[in-house]
Amino acid sequence: MEQMSMFDTGSEQNAREDTTLSPLASRLRPETLEEYCGQEHIIGKGHILRDQLERGQVSSMIFWGPPGVGKTTLARIIARKAHAAFVEFSAVTSGIREVKEVMARAEENRLMGQKTILFADEIHRFNKAQQDAFLPYVERGSIILIGATTENPSFEINSALLSRCRVFILKPLSEEDLLHLLRHALTSPKGFGNMAVSVTDSQLQQMARFSAGDARGALNTLEICVLNGKLDGQGIIHVEDTTLADAMNRRSLLYDRNGEEHYNMISALHKSMRNSDPDAAVYWCMRMLDGGEDPLYIARRLVRFASEDIGMADSHALPLAISVFEACHKLGVPECDVHLTHAVVYLSMAPKSNALYVACERAKQDIRTRPADPVPLQIRNAPTQLMKNADYGKGYEYAHDTEEKLTRMVCLPDALAGTRYYEPGVMGEEKAVRERLDDILAWKARTETP
Repeated sequence: MEQMSMFDTGSEQNAREDTTLSPLASRLRPETLEEYCGQEHIIGKGHILRDQLERGQVSSMIFWGPPGVGKTTLARIIARKAHAAFVEFSAVTSGIREVKEVMARAEENRLMGQKTILFADEIHRFNKAQQDAFLPYVERGSIILIGATTENPSFEINSALLSRCRVFILKPLSEEDLLHLLRHALTSPKGFGNMAVSVTDSQLQQMARFSAGDARGALNTLEICVLNGKLDGQGIIHVEDTTLADAMNRRSLLYDRNGEEHYNMISALHKSMRNSDPDAAVYWCMRMLDGGEDPLYIARRLVRFASEDIGMADSHALPLAISVFEACHKLGVPECDVHLTHAVVYLSMAPKSNALYVACERAKQDIRTRPADPVPLQIRNAPTQLMKNADYGKGYEYAHDTEEKLTRMVCLPDALAGTRYYEPGVMGEEKAVRERLDDILAWKARTETP
């Protein structure tokens, strides 16, 4: 837990830092909105957060976005612009007692006319009791809460607290923004401005592209390349391609097996297959594997997809998906990647039908909303004389005894007689199923007793 006033968060603090020890991203942290890069959709001229700051109307808010897009930096800038005390709070090291201590000091500040901004980084990691402890102080105005999270606030933050905060979505920085930051780092005295560094535009573009919208990642990559660069006789540091390749050897793609990106990725895979796009489907499948996803989880979703989105249009899809599940179970990673690709491409290219899914949901809806109708007597089992005397099985018609292998016997409860749940589609093999069902219904209509 750390408390400091706004006057300790700017250039004075930076001046005290030893630039040989402090990371580049920390040394270059912007101190004003004019220096801040990106997020024009909320802090650009005429946009809502910028207007609030210009009017001095700072309210509690949540910054939601991926790592390295400036959530902490923006909170510090807001505190400075609002002339507020700035308190950083950690879910890892702080409990309810620490919350109450900070709130007591914030209440004292309020009585003396000073605002307190409490910045809760990774607010999704605060438990319910900690989040609830913020509520009365937010309501009283003792603090202005700014929370930062990489997870969807709808799922990770208490609804009572969330309702008192405005959510701002921070986006990954564009490649142009990252190039601007990298070039600034090479010229700024806080960065490498006092050093002669030779780096090509192509190398900077690779760093920006590799960082995938993460400013901290881009600056860290540049710092590694410069500190490990080759010094020539004139004192110029040359960034080498081999060093850059090593720095980018392992792309750190955003993926949290237990967080929102987990569900975003599996949704992307499912919808790409449904849209018959094998290239996108393979890409999202490999992204999940690269992020450490359990291949058996992916395989289970493919088994589900085979019936939910293909079904009777290609009944080979389900056994193929199950075979791939077994292959993944036996081989594991990394060998099972090609088996998952096999299934993903097959399911993407198979004819599609959601008729089984629709039939399933229609039947479940009737079961949930209608009385539990009894099984019709004609299709009840009658293993004892008592049950036969109660008319169990009376009127049962054995389909194999007929030439058509069909009867007009009603198998649904009387209240649901004639209800249609399964409506076959016209794609792939299901077209023949549809024709067969149409023939059955037509036969029953023809043979109906007037």
